[in-house]
Amino acid sequence: MLRVKSLKSKVKSVGLCAFLLFTFYFLLSFTNPTYKIAKLKYNGGGDWYANRTALPNLIAFCNQNLGTQIAPEDATVEVGSRDLFNYPFVYLTGHGNVVFSNQEAENLRKYLLAGGFLHIDDNYGLDKFIRPQMKKVFPELDFVELPSNHPVYSQKFKFPNGLPKIHEHDGKRAQGFALIYKGRVVCFYTYECDLGNGWEDFGTYPEDSPASREKALKMGANLIQFALTQ
Repeated sequence: MLRVKSLKSKVKSVGLCAFLLFTFYFLLSFTNPTYKIAKLKYNGGGDWYANRTALPNLIAFCNQNLGTQIAPEDATVEVGSRDLFNYPFVYLTGHGNVVFSNQEAENLRKYLLAGGFLHIDDNYGLDKFIRPQMKKVFPELDFVELPSNHPVYSQKFKFPNGLPKIHEHDGKRAQGFALIYKGRVVCFYTYECDLGNGWEDFGTYPEDSPASREKALKMGANLIQFALTQ
């Protein structure tokens, strides 16, 4: 009888240890970053490194408001690198020239077809450079403007009028364009909006109000949520 009680005690002890170990790893999975997002480095001389504080601020906002577990610091990845496939979401910005080699265009295409997501954010002046380069990536696709009732505008935060205007340049309205491959948005292009400016540290652009910055972060969070769940 003593042996049976001793055996039961050991079983309970092992079971308790297993339960505690499982709980530890379960909680760990919610506290440790599970993935990173990256800024896309391209050739051509354009300032791919613009909006330096934008992504870390957006990441912090998403982790706090969406419950995501994104590593707090963004990475940098080159268009033609195999490391591109390590990031579910990549961000491209700048004002100037962009050049993709054939290898880079092919690599970016494979990444997007494999489930990756590219956000292109016109920092003013990018449009005439990025459109022909994305045509190298998807010759068969054209950018289409997404209507205001598209799901990207109704994720956690609601934007019934579509893409918000964050930073003023020349009075044109903000537009959200997409490349859609077999029903899936593989690239979202924010034009005349300057979304990334609104993600930067408060005060970087004094003319942008706190309300505009909040709108920018909320729209960015919608993009992250949409990219990870569509």
